[in-house]
Amino acid sequence: MSCSLQSVWRANLLLCLGLLLHCGEAKVHTEVQAGPLYRVVGSPLSIFCNVSGFTSASTRKEFEFRIKKPAKPTFEINIISTNDETFSYSMYYHRVKEGEITLTHVSPNSVVFEIQSLQKDDEGEFDCAVINSESVYSGTYSAKTTVKVIDNSLSVSSPASTSLSFNEGDALTLTCQASSNTVQHTHLSLAWFLHKNGEDNAQPIISLDRDFTLSPGQEFGGRYQDGLIRLDKMGEATYKLNMAQLKLSDQGKIYCQAQEWIQDPDRSWYSIAQKDAEETTLSVKARELVPDMSSLVVTVSAQPTTLQEGQELSLSCNIDTQNLRERFFSVAWLRGSDELARIGPTGVLSVGPEYSSREGELRAARLGDRDYRLKLQPVRTEDQGEYICRAWPQDRGQDGVFTKGTAQDSRPQLVSISATDSGLSLEMQNTLSVNEGDRLKLTCKVNGVKGQLSVTWQHKATSASTTVFTNVISLSQDGVMEKSDEFMSRKVKATRPAIDTFTLELDEVTPSDSGVYQCAVSEWTINSKTNSQSVTATVTVAPVDSFVKVKLISRNSVVTVGENVELICQVRGSHLPITLTWSLQRDASTLDNILTLYSDGSISWSGDQHRYQLKVKSSEREVSHYLLINGASEREAGSYQCSVSVFLENAHKKLPPSYQLAVNVQKPVSKLILTSPPALTTDINTDIEVKCSVISEPSASSRYAVTWLLQQQTENKTIISSDRDALITFGHQVELSQRQRISMKRTKGPSFELTVQQAQISDKGSYICEVVEWLQDPRGDWYHLSPVSKTTKIMVTEPANDLHLDKTELSLIAKEGDELELKCNITSGASSPFFYKVTWLSTGNDPSITNVLVELDHTGLLSYPENQRLKGLQGRLCLTRPTQSSFYLGIQKVHEEDSGTYKCQVEQYQLNHEGHWQQKASEKGGPITLTVNVAETNLSVMKEEVELNVSTSQNFAIPCDIIQQSSSESEFQVTWIWQKETETKRPIFTVYRDSTLQDRFGMGDKLRFSHPLPNQFSLTVLKPDPEHSGQYFCEVEEWLPSLSHGWRKVAAETSGYMTVHVYADGDVKAVSKPECDLGIWIGTIVAITACTLLVIFILVLKICRSKGGNKSQQQSLWTDQHLLKTKPSAED
Repeated sequence: MSCSLQSVWRANLLLCLGLLLHCGEAKVHTEVQAGPLYRVVGSPLSIFCNVSGFTSASTRKEFEFRIKKPAKPTFEINIISTNDETFSYSMYYHRVKEGEITLTHVSPNSVVFEIQSLQKDDEGEFDCAVINSESVYSGTYSAKTTVKVIDNSLSVSSPASTSLSFNEGDALTLTCQASSNTVQHTHLSLAWFLHKNGEDNAQPIISLDRDFTLSPGQEFGGRYQDGLIRLDKMGEATYKLNMAQLKLSDQGKIYCQAQEWIQDPDRSWYSIAQKDAEETTLSVKARELVPDMSSLVVTVSAQPTTLQEGQELSLSCNIDTQNLRERFFSVAWLRGSDELARIGPTGVLSVGPEYSSREGELRAARLGDRDYRLKLQPVRTEDQGEYICRAWPQDRGQDGVFTKGTAQDSRPQLVSISATDSGLSLEMQNTLSVNEGDRLKLTCKVNGVKGQLSVTWQHKATSASTTVFTNVISLSQDGVMEKSDEFMSRKVKATRPAIDTFTLELDEVTPSDSGVYQCAVSEWTINSKTNSQSVTATVTVAPVDSFVKVKLISRNSVVTVGENVELICQVRGSHLPITLTWSLQRDASTLDNILTLYSDGSISWSGDQHRYQLKVKSSEREVSHYLLINGASEREAGSYQCSVSVFLENAHKKLPPSYQLAVNVQKPVSKLILTSPPALTTDINTDIEVKCSVISEPSASSRYAVTWLLQQQTENKTIISSDRDALITFGHQVELSQRQRISMKRTKGPSFELTVQQAQISDKGSYICEVVEWLQDPRGDWYHLSPVSKTTKIMVTEPANDLHLDKTELSLIAKEGDELELKCNITSGASSPFFYKVTWLSTGNDPSITNVLVELDHTGLLSYPENQRLKGLQGRLCLTRPTQSSFYLGIQKVHEEDSGTYKCQVEQYQLNHEGHWQQKASEKGGPITLTVNVAETNLSVMKEEVELNVSTSQNFAIPCDIIQQSSSESEFQVTWIWQKETETKRPIFTVYRDSTLQDRFGMGDKLRFSHPLPNQFSLTVLKPDPEHSGQYFCEVEEWLPSLSHGWRKVAAETSGYMTVHVYADGDVKAVSKPECDLGIWIGTIVAITACTLLVIFILVLKICRSKGGNKSQQQSLWTDQHLLKTKPSAED
């Protein structure tokens, strides 16, 4: 019957465990992209949502998208659903209806949520939920991701003219400036595009991606490989395109495009912004066609054509013919019929005979396949006239000798050079320093003015002589101002505020504007330049980050919830228009924008930031930007940072941000005071009522969460709790059957009253009332203060109970294998209607560990708690109840490891009025200390001391007699040991308990072992040698069988010493105890007696004759006894 019930119980347990495991398995799984996702205002947003784990993977699933916005983080707003057109709330309804927001199925189990153009108000936490179409819920049916909407700060511009015209084969250089002011870590990519006339799409020329990898467009790959197309990044924001040889197919509209990329949490890169610069129309003119291979077109140009003495003349020569790259040419420059210089077919420069004395003033070079240049400086008045460029082909023979072909001349170029006989002189400040972004103003003073004046302002990057001046701006004698191409997009002007003063004003200077500036003034008559003078000044432009410093400070960075915080971002060193961004880092990875204050005064707020206010104060040395937090909450806690950028040359330049400043928003200290009775006593089966009241002054928004705990011994158990909304829940340790007895209510005060109906003995303990006060922060969010508690000790009493056990302490000593019976007696209180639960406990070698051996509960169920170490003992136990008040524990065949302390525990139970068992009393009996020995140690060995003289022809025996043993089952191991004078003890022979013999010293031929009786052992030494003299004795080990350990040694004893003197035959008659006959013994005794009497007589006679004799006489008396020594000396 018991086996049947046990099988049913096990089956039910396995079924419950199976159901529990099935319920704990999360089957359905929903996932979206990990956040936060940073996206730009106006850009599209895509969120993929996927679900897995449904029974039917092919059935189309329905999805819903919702959002929680930062302003109300607990309020969900419906956006769109795949199966309900009316799902959207009003704020999203029109955008969904117009198709700006869509939710599209990619597969039956996945959708993509898209917003075509993000708005600032779309920032928040998006929730993708799948509608469960199955009958059970198992898993996660929704997933969330956060989207941050930031401003588009990408800036792209190109300073080039809107229309450019070049000849075929000319070089094109364009620049593009791209930058961003995004606080988050982003990368930029830039590409140049050509939109050819008549084509629908623009073709990429070359691009630099976000990882700084260059990639040419498909149509421009070959020219990129030949080095004819380049893209260089100059500085932080400038990208330069170089096309060495333009083709007719390059005509069209050319522009640059920049993209800003951000890395999402899944490590993928996403383009958040894209902008194009203004297009530039590019025209490429075809070169003059050469009719045949022998035709050659030569052109010459001079820069400038009108010069003054001392200036530089530059003459450019250009040639064109078919198969230009495969042919050799010689080029010469001539003034009239005089040759200035010539470049041969191998590039060797030679100077004409008329100009050989001026060889150091001439420089010539080949710039390309068709371009050659000659420079002459300084020029003289005699250098004016018409210049031509002459070129002729050179054919190279197999022997390497060149053959000159027909020469071809260019059209003449007139160059005018005037003398400098004027008294014109210039003055200008030698050095000047200016900050980046400020205006550079240079003043050039003119002395000795006689005619009309023009001025040209020039610049070179350094003062090195090898660097060429480039024109910045010029002001003609007629007052016409002309900018150079490089400064066309810059704010630069040249003025003449007085007749003898010229000024240069360049706005928003950058470090690249540092260098040497030259003021070149020319004096004119009616239409000709008569004289020119120049003067230079060195200008240093300090970069903006060297003088503009950003510092963040606060007067109160540690505040309590509801207090105000003031952060000050100090920008020192410049009054440049700046863009300032406030950001907040709430954790280690996320940096959120609060607001951006642009240079034009506009403010862009991010998310829900209505708790912040902005204030700006300007002084002569710095500008202070105040960020005010009105009524701080935990949401405003974190590390704040302000970052600044300036917009120079159409590009954002970021300055190093301020250090982060931590704002710690703390909860206020709880002022809650509780009161409750310290102790209560109640009778069993009556109701327990404990009241806990708040006596401190509550705030206007105070709410309370209350938890009642029961502390019994060292364990705290939650009984019942009520949250701040008065929702009541029971602790998981409270059984369902007990919950109907427990209730809690709130009363005015407020007070919290706990009621436990029909109190039981198990209800006693310390009841803890733990109250947590909840308050609302300025945002309306709830936060809690530290808990406050009060304890009431409850005693549950019942009618006097006289349960008492015999508490006498007993000590029992048993022999292993004996039968024992441990008694537990109830001395009083053993009467009906009580039932008893008896538990026998044992404590082994470790007194801190108490083990339960056997248990007989009050229903009569006998159980043995599973314990692997006690399994052997439990199998030998027998629990009996001979009388109503006696519980005996029998132990069969006690083992040595059964030793320990035993104790019984009796619990008294009674059925209450509901038919439930109720514990009434509990008592423990006195400890019983049990000691189990294998056997009493009673081993005793004969210890007689014997001295023996033997000759070498005699034998002697070493007896080993056991007088007493511990048990009749004892077995012995005997070892005979020999020690010679001062030498160590040496075992010579051993007989083991299994009758095995061992010769330990190699004397086997002289030893004989005998065992005449169970307790008698003897070892005989046959015909010993003199060196066998010494002391002999035996050592006995007693062994007994143990129930738990097998055979074990229980005792060891040694016999008395036998001193043996071995003499050679004929020296002294050795006496051997075993071989002495009766006559010899009698004669010996008579002789000894006579000698003794004689000695006594002589002593008495001596004393009588010499009373008071001296010490020396006594010494001589002892000397007379020397002959009595029985041990022969060495001399004998």
